[in-house]
Amino acid sequence: MHVIERDALTALFVALRQRAFRLLGPTVRDGAIVYDELASPADLPQGWTDTQDGGTYRLVRRNDAALFGYAVGPHSWKQFLHPPTVRLWQAQRDGQSFHIRAEQPEQARFAFIGVRSCELHAIAIHDRIFLHDAYVDPVYRARRENLFIVAVNCGQAGGTCFCVSMHTGPKVTQGFDLALTELLTGERHYFVVETGTARGAEVLQDIPHRAATAAEEEAAAAVVARTATQMGRTLHTAGLQELLYRNIEHPRWDEVASRCLTCGNCTMVCPTCFCTTVTDTTDLTGAHAERWRQWDSCFTTDFSYIHGGSVRTSARSRYRHWLMHKLATWIDQFGTSGCVGCGRCITWCPVAIDITAEVDAIRTSEHRAAAEGKNDANA
Repeated sequence: MHVIERDALTALFVALRQRAFRLLGPTVRDGAIVYDELASPADLPQGWTDTQDGGTYRLVRRNDAALFGYAVGPHSWKQFLHPPTVRLWQAQRDGQSFHIRAEQPEQARFAFIGVRSCELHAIAIHDRIFLHDAYVDPVYRARRENLFIVAVNCGQAGGTCFCVSMHTGPKVTQGFDLALTELLTGERHYFVVETGTARGAEVLQDIPHRAATAAEEEAAAAVVARTATQMGRTLHTAGLQELLYRNIEHPRWDEVASRCLTCGNCTMVCPTCFCTTVTDTTDLTGAHAERWRQWDSCFTTDFSYIHGGSVRTSARSRYRHWLMHKLATWIDQFGTSGCVGCGRCITWCPVAIDITAEVDAIRTSEHRAAAEGKNDANA
């Protein structure tokens, strides 16, 4: 463990930029904290926090100058590693023939500043899908392989956070180069720093730092411990996969469908959803064509369209498919849950549908039915 003072963040930005990294991180724009390019620590959301609940997000001023004193906003890091729109190839007519030019993936050098533990777990899930399966996504690989991650231990949980339930936070444990814990005590503003890789240790050498004292390490640990008690939501995961499989025809799916707008907001803000579609475009002359890959959502009717029509035409079937895949069939497919407990799907749902409440309603009804059956048997 090491300590850097608040002013040393400028040296961190300089050290990363000297290594040709493009710095990306949180900044305030359009009434939210979003991820965008950073020129200096002055672009960070100093003194801002967020209040979140189902269908509710507001920025409010803090009573201190914390740089990372918020939860998570509408953006996730997947927009940079798994971009929303990618051109796959172009075709050009040449007389009676044509030639195809494949798109070369951008060899990006990103430095992510302020990555939370839940988001690190989301990146690890995408690594499993795009890098460590039978088929490697060249676009993801080109953007991922040179990535430098400056993680941040959460000092404040959001109203819809439940990372403790998913064992994905609030403390970062792996997948980072440097990890910061922000502390403000009296007039002092500093960070306890942990190195996660040799590359992170190398960058740290360019930043004014010193070894952390035992008291500073304890203060950093206390920040994370306090955050773990502030979760706005809880999801009971014991036997969850089997619970959902037993209740695939539960009446709760009809109840949630009566509220769901099938807008797809939950899939767009989710840091692990990765569904795409492919579209072809042609110019008016017919001489030039392009193929594009774009983000898609399982909440659209076209997404499940096959010869003869859409497989999932109702809001009931689409919401059930999303929740079942996220919390149950994803485990069969990828060996892990597809949910990291960030709470974005709850916050950014226009009608405040809460994934934790939907699971709890199914679990509660099953317990109630079991209790009633036991009472009937004893009568």
